[in-house]
Amino acid sequence: MKRTRVIFAILLLTLSGCHSGVPTTPEETGEMPYGKWGFAFFTPKALLADVTYVGIIDEKKVLYSFRMLDSVEDDYLSTGHWNKRYTRFAQFNKALHAPVEMLFCWDSIIDKKTYETRITFPESMIEKMNISIGMTPQGTKIWYSTLLFGLAPEGTVKVWLQKNRGGGENLPVEPKKITTLSGDKLEGCKGITQHPNGYTYFGETPDFVKGKTYPYGDW
Repeated sequence: MKRTRVIFAILLLTLSGCHSGVPTTPEETGEMPYGKWGFAFFTPKALLADVTYVGIIDEKKVLYSFRMLDSVEDDYLSTGHWNKRYTRFAQFNKALHAPVEMLFCWDSIIDKKTYETRITFPESMIEKMNISIGMTPQGTKIWYSTLLFGLAPEGTVKVWLQKNRGGGENLPVEPKKITTLSGDKLEGCKGITQHPNGYTYFGETPDFVKGKTYPYGDW
């Protein structure tokens, strides 16, 4: 509970610099035109990671604290470069309105490190999440309703918008600001890990990274 307060204090401090008002309760805000939006994390093939905590402030100043999260998948088509057509829909990772600020804690198993990533999202992304981008042949509206986060070696984080239907390439998002901390610089994520006894490569990772210059690929 104390750690959650620290995370939200960091988010609120960032938020106060560019937005006025105080956080509200979800009951006062309604939700997106298509319902809740979702977010999902994935990694390149065999370069495994775990996300352990997510804190969000959305555009209506609702605060979210996520401890039960969808698992992080590694994408077999993201080998050497990101798969621009990766698709993942959230089960637990959902919120009411487009995010303004986000802080998440994650273990990079390939790096054997805990990272703390803070993101400020651009207004252009928030606008895209609130406006339909077209129609299916059946007359159903298409929305950018999912945020995808790619987690790669050396604490690299990439962000895309994914359509709710229609397929195609995901839309890259350039954060207004993104910072990733590790080691003794951790603040909100200090002590948050699924690997308190250290990291061990498992599955296909040992054979897959053998002989490769670390970190391989264009992330």
